[in-house]
Amino acid sequence: MKLPALSLAILLLAGPAVAAGTLDEGMQALKDAVAKKDVDQVKKQAPELYAQAHEAAAEPAPTDADEKGAWTNRVEFAKSVEEYSEYALYATAVQSPAETQVDLFATLEKMSPKSKYLDEGYGAYLVALNQTGASAKVLPMAEKALANFPENEDLLLLLADSALSKNNPDRALALANRVIAAYNKHTKPEGMSAADWDKKKSAGLGRGYWIAGVVYGAKNQYVNCDKDLRAALPLIQGNAAMTGPALFFLGMANYNLGKMTNSKAKVQEAAKFSEQSAAIPGAYADQARHNALVMRDEAAKMR
Repeated sequence: MKLPALSLAILLLAGPAVAAGTLDEGMQALKDAVAKKDVDQVKKQAPELYAQAHEAAAEPAPTDADEKGAWTNRVEFAKSVEEYSEYALYATAVQSPAETQVDLFATLEKMSPKSKYLDEGYGAYLVALNQTGASAKVLPMAEKALANFPENEDLLLLLADSALSKNNPDRALALANRVIAAYNKHTKPEGMSAADWDKKKSAGLGRGYWIAGVVYGAKNQYVNCDKDLRAALPLIQGNAAMTGPALFFLGMANYNLGKMTNSKAKVQEAAKFSEQSAAIPGAYADQARHNALVMRDEAAKMR
């Protein structure tokens, strides 16, 4: 049966309002599931609601100027529902056991691979993967995720460590410098306490500066080595595995810089760094002890 033109027009105008009402009801249901920590319902409802909101947010702009205000409101509301759907998965994941975290983060990753909540959650996601015995997936996932989040500190640091352990110094150096730049650029994430952010930032910067410094040292790039390892030292105190090599390369860097500039003070400082490295048990201790003797002897001959 053919509808009268006026009735059809009313139905078309009602369409977006009905959709908005459906989204509102869906979001409230999802909020209830999040509050109840109902993992199954969150996992079911979030992608369904996100798909509805995504479709609503793509509604074409009307040609009639009088309708643009209402259209803008509908689209903005749909986008807020999209974001809440992402948040619901993230918020439920971080409060859940490792296996559930992996499941919910994987759902979020599939639903919205560029979600800001993935950016915030990848650190927890990768830890959860390790805890569930899926460590083989960690590095490939981090590589893939980095394309969407090139300034994510957790991803950069993980991949920098991996490159260093696999004896790929150029890649390790490039990633470590990106770690440093990211931490120095970013501010405290929403929802994280200032104390927790300071702790995370200090640890991440310390590791970034350390990786860059030891790679520069191995490359005989003494100025950069000295700069980065001096920045690392106060941040890695108490970590003998990092401090020993850092002091060793600081000794080598300052010795060579001292020789280049005929600076007795730098050679003496190099000897001090080497002695401190020699006092820390590890692979660098014996060579650092020998270096310290040579440096002290060299300094004694300088004016």
